[in-house]
Amino acid sequence: MTENYIPLKAMVETTDTDYWNDSCSISELEYAISNGAVGATTNPVIVYNVLKDELHLWKERILEIIAENSTATEDEIAWQVIEEMALKGAELLAPVFEKEKGAKGRISIQTNAKYYRNTSAMVEQAVKFGKMAPNMQVKMPVTEAGVAAFEEATYQGVNINSTVCFTLPQVLAAGEAVEKGLKRREAEGLETASMTPVCTIMVGRLDDWLKISARKDGIDIDESLLDLAGIAVMKKAVNIFRERGYRAKLLVAAYRSQLHWTELIGGGIIHTIPYKWQKQYNESNVEIKNSTDTPMEESVIKELYEKMEEFRKAYEPDGLSPAEFDTYGATARTLRGFIGGYDQLVGIIRDLMIPNPDVQQ
Repeated sequence: MTENYIPLKAMVETTDTDYWNDSCSISELEYAISNGAVGATTNPVIVYNVLKDELHLWKERILEIIAENSTATEDEIAWQVIEEMALKGAELLAPVFEKEKGAKGRISIQTNAKYYRNTSAMVEQAVKFGKMAPNMQVKMPVTEAGVAAFEEATYQGVNINSTVCFTLPQVLAAGEAVEKGLKRREAEGLETASMTPVCTIMVGRLDDWLKISARKDGIDIDESLLDLAGIAVMKKAVNIFRERGYRAKLLVAAYRSQLHWTELIGGGIIHTIPYKWQKQYNESNVEIKNSTDTPMEESVIKELYEKMEEFRKAYEPDGLSPAEFDTYGATARTLRGFIGGYDQLVGIIRDLMIPNPDVQQ
């Protein structure tokens, strides 16, 4: 390896693996693009975290939005800020989008997590977001209502990205819904060649849930095996997507260890990587090699499968019914986190709209 070896750049140059910046932070996205990133993602929680760190870059503009919209609620102001951040990210990625002729260079913007039970509300917001810029991707959760929204939004020409997705039943339902939407478009002579749907598995959040479940239920299992659960689900998903010919690309999210990167290189996967992990990876000397198609050790699968019912639900294609998606532990935890994070974002907007008189400004 050379002195200027940059692992993430080497990955995108030597394998069929892409990566996105897991934030719409301007400084982080600029760093990522300079090292080979071809996409980015945002959601209300990410916007909240960006404002915590970069409020000085956005405060003046937010105050302008408040002044320009004298009757707007704090929620309406919050969504305008979310949309403007996504548009800024889309602008930074536009050269990639143009260079790749639309195949890469998109930013994901997430629909309101509070709509997770409402298909029509998600579709309406997705269609609006999809029209904001040529390189928009729209995230919706893999809830029972979300699966129906993927098909309809795809049919209406939206490039979707499934989120709040942790299990094989969820990601297969999302992939199948996208295919149905694409086929409906094709049956009507509508264009699909430029569409780039994505299905995410939040591998680390599955691992988190299994660890919580094991402790709660008193299951005696080596916790290091639980660090491999999300990887095992993703590897199996890659194989089934290939077998079924699903056109959506698979994306890895929610990093908890370097294994979530090094064990899932190749296979046409996309990684959405937080800035701190990008820095850690790029400062390492990890040798890039295809690993997605290397099977998980049977002994690992056997112990997880035998001891963890929650793993069996995640690993079997029919382990969960769509009616059970919303209440699966990882789903419930993440929806609560996303909705809570949105409320924190609204709190920042509220403080700018109605400064607290009890606090020195």
